Amino acid sequence: MTSVQEKIISVDSSNLKSFSKLEENEVLGFGHFNVIHPGHVRYLQHAKSLGSKLVIALLGETLIEEPQKIEYFSEQDRAFGLASLHIVDKVFIINGISLNQFITQLQPRTFVLGKEYKKTSRADMIEAIQTLDKNGGKPVYHAGEIHYASADLLHGTSQSIEEERKLLFQQTCKRQNIKIKSLINQIYNFKKMSLLVIGDTIVDQYVACDAIGMSAEAPVLVVKELESREFVGGAGVVSAHVNALGANCTFLSVVGKDENAKLVKSNLESQGIEVHLVEDSSRPTTFKIRYMVENQKLFRVSRMKEHSVPESVEEELIQKIQEFSNSVDGIVVCDFVYGLITPRVLQCIQSIAKEKNIKLFGDLQCSSQVGNISKFQDFHLLCPTEREARIALSNQEDGIEWIANTLLDKTNSEHLIVKLGADGFVAYTKQGHEDTYKEHFPALVSNPVDVAGAGDSLLAAMATSLCAGANIMEASAVGACMAALAVQRVGNIPVTQDQLVNYLNKLEFV
Repeated sequence: MTSVQEKIISVDSSNLKSFSKLEENEVLGFGHFNVIHPGHVRYLQHAKSLGSKLVIALLGETLIEEPQKIEYFSEQDRAFGLASLHIVDKVFIINGISLNQFITQLQPRTFVLGKEYKKTSRADMIEAIQTLDKNGGKPVYHAGEIHYASADLLHGTSQSIEEERKLLFQQTCKRQNIKIKSLINQIYNFKKMSLLVIGDTIVDQYVACDAIGMSAEAPVLVVKELESREFVGGAGVVSAHVNALGANCTFLSVVGKDENAKLVKSNLESQGIEVHLVEDSSRPTTFKIRYMVENQKLFRVSRMKEHSVPESVEEELIQKIQEFSNSVDGIVVCDFVYGLITPRVLQCIQSIAKEKNIKLFGDLQCSSQVGNISKFQDFHLLCPTEREARIALSNQEDGIEWIANTLLDKTNSEHLIVKLGADGFVAYTKQGHEDTYKEHFPALVSNPVDVAGAGDSLLAAMATSLCAGANIMEASAVGACMAALAVQRVGNIPVTQDQLVNYLNKLEFV
């Protein structure tokens, strides 16, 4: 069996002529692969499917422009990461020669490139593709198959997968020079922060059931209700997470004139959150019922209205935002597209944040609603899922890199995380160059009990961390741990500061 190091070959002008052309079944890929994330893996898997062997031409350090070198890991580290993947058979580190010279010598039959290269203006790439065509080869432009779930559990036990992910997380932290003591010190500084959370309130009811069987009259599953419990969800649980992490939190939302509104107010106030609920008689408080057998959800029923709030409610919201903005470090906008975050409300939030230099954090959830996160402009952080990011750009074909970079540009957001479900998330940040700086953070729990609140806990942790002075990668590390804790129990239960600190300590990285 070939070792990882044996897969890595250095190529430059001194030894280029010694290499024979690739075999017909060998597929060539290309890139710098600074941080390998699920988007790259999709691309590599598709490339491997086109032949029996996958060979990668990796940009060496001499081919990376000087201003960008500081953002890249060493060529050996990047090559080792690629060669560690079982689907990669060989990695050529190319230095001191052009891609065209490499293509001319090795004459690949199939050259797989990301979709972003299809309309490239790069002279070196155009020249290389022309040479490829002249030699009878063909370029294939593909980002890999898009998927929103993971098949990891087919390839190992839950325990082994989690150990592997924790190792990946530790390696990520090492690359980013993240120290556990520094993270914990930042978490203890959360008490100095004040955040305003504004967004749609949801009451989530979980109904535990006993499965009886199929109905004799129709093919319908019959269950018997055993017990039910209500949790505050939506923007409400984001405020509960922020508060439980030790920060001062003010919560602003719209509710109906009903018992669920009273439940929300009493629940959040009992936790020490300053709660301001504006009544809207035209809608009930959004209420969702989830029927479960053990930890398996059968289906969900939602009682809600999705129209925009009346002008009078809108005016009251704007007045309160202006009032609360005098004493907060950050504003968290949780838009479930139920009509609270109207264009006027959003414009008010954005103008106040700009005027008073307040950090803005946003999440727009449109898994079952119609929404577009690109309406959030000039935010400090946006947190869409991959599906939501693609919806915003009407793009189902290009790779995650293109999606993320385009969304960053379109929204003028400073930071962006793209959530990938079971594959964790990728954090992106602008660095003043054409390329953004990015890092993949794996999901630390392989078999979650309830994923419904993962995004809410992640947003709360990252927003609070960034307010407290963490950089985007430190905030992402804290957010990954926060989400891991949140998905291990049913329902929206706030994760406390002590629980988060204890979890970080158990990861045992330095």
